[in-house]
Amino acid sequence: MGRYKRKKKSMFRKYLLRGLLVAAAVPGILATAYFYDQARSALDNLSTNAAVFSALYTVPDRTLENLGQRFSGQIDDPQQEGVPPKEDPPSQGGAFPQMPSADTEDFELKDSDSGVSSLLPGLSSSEKTVEDADIPEEYRGSIVEENMAVFDKTNRLCFGEGVIKNSTSLSDEQAQEYLDQPNAVRIGSDGPQVLIMHTHATESFEPYDADIYDTRHTWRSTDNSQNIVAAGEVMAQAIRAHGIEVLHDETQHDYPSYNGSYERSAVTIKDYLAAYPSIKVVLDVHRDAVQRDTTLVKPVIEINGRKAAQMMIISGCDDGTMGMPDWGKNFRFAAGMQDAIESRYQGLTRPIFFCYRKYNQDLTTGSLLLELGSHGNTLDEVLYTAQLAGDAIGAYLKTLSE
Repeated sequence: MGRYKRKKKSMFRKYLLRGLLVAAAVPGILATAYFYDQARSALDNLSTNAAVFSALYTVPDRTLENLGQRFSGQIDDPQQEGVPPKEDPPSQGGAFPQMPSADTEDFELKDSDSGVSSLLPGLSSSEKTVEDADIPEEYRGSIVEENMAVFDKTNRLCFGEGVIKNSTSLSDEQAQEYLDQPNAVRIGSDGPQVLIMHTHATESFEPYDADIYDTRHTWRSTDNSQNIVAAGEVMAQAIRAHGIEVLHDETQHDYPSYNGSYERSAVTIKDYLAAYPSIKVVLDVHRDAVQRDTTLVKPVIEINGRKAAQMMIISGCDDGTMGMPDWGKNFRFAAGMQDAIESRYQGLTRPIFFCYRKYNQDLTTGSLLLELGSHGNTLDEVLYTAQLAGDAIGAYLKTLSE
């Protein structure tokens, strides 16, 4: 028994010594970085963020800046060019989305020289200059503007004025058979017909219309006046102007946990469909991220003398394993929507991304994912796109009235 006690005491001392060494080492490591005070504040919450700290502990560059951004909820997960946001694995993280009131805040959309600045506090992004940021040379990356619309339709899968990028194993001739079918979506006159929501609500944008950016930027914000939620409200108001009732859900499904975002947004959509069976269309509004190495690509076109961020519609196809038997109806709806937008505002859309992705598009036959701009665009440009697209979508839905 005495030997056991001595062994137990020795083990206790060994682990105590290890703990003291770790405790002594952490402040010393953090003190070598730029923002020691920020790290000390972050460490106060270490008990609830141990996993994040552990992952960042081994990152040599800008560790403490990234640490502070992660603890403040600005999660950096930019997409690569041509790759839409991936379906998240099941996760229990994050808060359960609550059903909001059917009443939405009344945003007044004003047509001004600075864009839709009525939604922005202070200056609009078009009024700011990159000099205001004073970005250190070592943190400067480049931004290039690019028109990503397709105007030459030779040998392309098309529907009306729209163009489709067929990334499935279906031939264009097989896909065309679905496009030749009647549109299955019908808009009624009683109750909400459209739900706009955001699986990745915290996606945000560049603060300046410039050819450089700050590489420390995370393009995430929990401020719904500065992220993709603001664009969702502008789009909702533009559709409502056509006499169609729209609900706009502002739940941040990707905060505080990014993993499981689609799982949580599916719950939100199902709750709305149960509460409002009249809903025919569900638009999951995102922003894309187009990047080549360290260069951000900004999809943009000028419409009526103003820069607009180009948008992309994603329509999922089922390979037989995804439980989407009605994907063809969504696809036909997407093609009609793009045709309506292009007919009204030529060049506003990139080709429809027709691919093997689900994105909760199994829940209605009018479910689509919309990518408004990229992380190289400004919020002002994206809000203008939301206004234009919402106007065209509203007019399109009116043609589908029962």
